[in-house]
Amino acid sequence: MAFYSYQAPYLSPIVPFSGVIQGGLKEGLQITVQGTLLNSSENRFVVNLQTGISENDIPFHFNPRFENGGYVVCNTKQKGCWGPEERKMQMPFQKGMPFEICFLVQRSDFKVTVNKSLFVQYSHRVPYHLVDTISVTGPLYLSYINFQNSYAAPVHPSFSTAQFSQPVRFPRTPRGRKPKAQTVIHTVHNTPGPMFPNPGILPMMYLNPVYPVPFFTTIPGGLYPSKSITVSGTVLPSAKSFHINLRSGSDIAFHLNPRFDENTVVRNTQIGSSWGLEERSLPCKMPFNKGQSFLVWITCEGSCLKVLVNGEHLCEYAHRLRNLQDINGLEVAGDIQLSHVQT
Repeated sequence: MAFYSYQAPYLSPIVPFSGVIQGGLKEGLQITVQGTLLNSSENRFVVNLQTGISENDIPFHFNPRFENGGYVVCNTKQKGCWGPEERKMQMPFQKGMPFEICFLVQRSDFKVTVNKSLFVQYSHRVPYHLVDTISVTGPLYLSYINFQNSYAAPVHPSFSTAQFSQPVRFPRTPRGRKPKAQTVIHTVHNTPGPMFPNPGILPMMYLNPVYPVPFFTTIPGGLYPSKSITVSGTVLPSAKSFHINLRSGSDIAFHLNPRFDENTVVRNTQIGSSWGLEERSLPCKMPFNKGQSFLVWITCEGSCLKVLVNGEHLCEYAHRLRNLQDINGLEVAGDIQLSHVQT
């Protein structure tokens, strides 16, 4: 079931991150944070629902700590002073693995789910409407931060053809360049998700948790150096294989094909119905596992594609099709359930 979006998502924000929650918190607002923890010597990360950017007032502090067996601290800071900690002596996160945290604002508490399972409920110590900012720090890569009004009327796909506009938040840009505030038109299609008509700047992102497999979509503007694509999901327990294809018309510029019966990941290119030479070498063990979630991050560079799986380097794949802009289609198929695609 899809809901009207409360505000536009933050897409691939740079960590540490701080962003405005438009209109502040309201009962029924659900904030979803999805990303991947990095393999790092740092043992903590933090998500704060706070007042402004000063961190003097933090109505909800969510702080997983990978120490002493792993636990999560929840707390509230008022006028620079912390209150008593509430500790959940469980660790639902794993380094190197993707995660999803959902914060649901309820009348009496914050309900927190991690990877679709209820983890903790934290009673409000101060009025939740004081929150107007979310911040995230620590050794992690963020895919997106999404906002939904869980009390809004659902949108049925057969009626999802209207257009609407809303502001879009851009990820930070390098070298101190300031992104300009823009408003774009989102067209809601039968495959739900905002369609951004400015392909050179903003990626396309699908927020519906139910995807058809095989899944097909466009890569707005095609590939170019610094362009990145992320695909996350869960491998089915009985999986034999799946693939992610970057397509140029009928050709497949890049074929990423985990094969569980062969315990490897095949990379290749198909031009005019003919496959080229396979690449199979792996830097370490097979990074995909049956029944487990994954996040694939493909970054385009001038000479090659770089592929990370769950935050770890998998391979570099030299371009065999040189006209990068013509590589403008994404196909995902096989024995997986998709949870997130960003092109």
